[in-house]
Amino acid sequence: MPRFAANLSLLYPDLSFPQRIAAAAADGFDGVECQFPYDWPAAELAARATESGLPWVLINTPAGDWQHGERGLAALPGREAEFRRGVDTALAYAHTLGCRRLHVLAGLQPPGVDRSRCLATYADNLAWAARQAADAQATLLIEPLNARDVPGYLLRTQAEAHRWVQTLGIPQLKVQMDLYHCQISEGDLTRRLQHDLPTGRVGHLQIAGVPDRHEPDDGELNAPYLFTLIDTLAATAGQASPWIGAEYLPRRGTEPGGTSAGLGWLRAAREALASRPVL
Repeated sequence: MPRFAANLSLLYPDLSFPQRIAAAAADGFDGVECQFPYDWPAAELAARATESGLPWVLINTPAGDWQHGERGLAALPGREAEFRRGVDTALAYAHTLGCRRLHVLAGLQPPGVDRSRCLATYADNLAWAARQAADAQATLLIEPLNARDVPGYLLRTQAEAHRWVQTLGIPQLKVQMDLYHCQISEGDLTRRLQHDLPTGRVGHLQIAGVPDRHEPDDGELNAPYLFTLIDTLAATAGQASPWIGAEYLPRRGTEPGGTSAGLGWLRAAREALASRPVL
C-alpha cells in the first residue's frame, strides 16, 4: 500500500514549521518531507520526528536565491562550487534526519547561456553528487517541473529525466515523479505510470490537485484511481510500497486547522486501498 508523506513546506501553514511534524502524525500521515529544512536545526527536526514516530522521507538540496527566482543550481555554469557546498549541507542534514532521499533541483537556463553548456554542467554535477550520495547511502532524485509554474526550468519531461538516469547509469540516481507537474506538462498519467514505475527508476512520487495545486480531490485528477494504479503496479513489480508526497496548497490556506479539514482525500484513499484484494 502506498505510504503518504506530508510536505511540511506547504501543509499546515498556520503552525510553526517544527509543530507541523506532530500535526502530520496526528492526521495519520506515514512520514514527512519538505523542500528546504535549512532554517531550522537538523537535530531539532530529527527529535520532533522521532517524538511523533514519523520518518523524514525527502528534502531538497539548496536551490540558490529562491526569493529572487532561482530554482536550483545543478545545471548553472559557474556555480559548481556553490552547488557542491549545498549538496554537502543537504547530506549533513539528511544524515541527522535519517532521510535517504535528496531532490537535486536543476535550475533555470540562464539568459544567453547555451542549453548544451547547461546540460554538460548538469551531467558533471549529478555524477559528482551521486558519488557523495553513495558514500552516505542516499538516493538522489531529479524532477521535471511544468513550464507554466516554473518557466525556463531545465528538466521538463518524464522521458527526459529517465534518459538522464539511464545515460548516467548511476544506481543512486532516480526520478521524482510529481503527478501534478506531469499532468500539466504531458498528461496521460496512466500510461506514464504503467511504463515508468515497473522500471525501478522512479524513486519518489508526489501529488496535488490540478490545475490549482490544492488537495488531490480538487480538480481534474482521479486520485483514488491513481493511488490504486500505483499500488497495483508496485505490487506486481515486487517493489516496496511507494512513497507519495502530499505537496499541495491547502484550500483553506492559513486558516487554523485548514489542512486537517481538507484531508478527506487521505482517509478515502486509505479506506479504498485497505478494501482491495491482496495481489
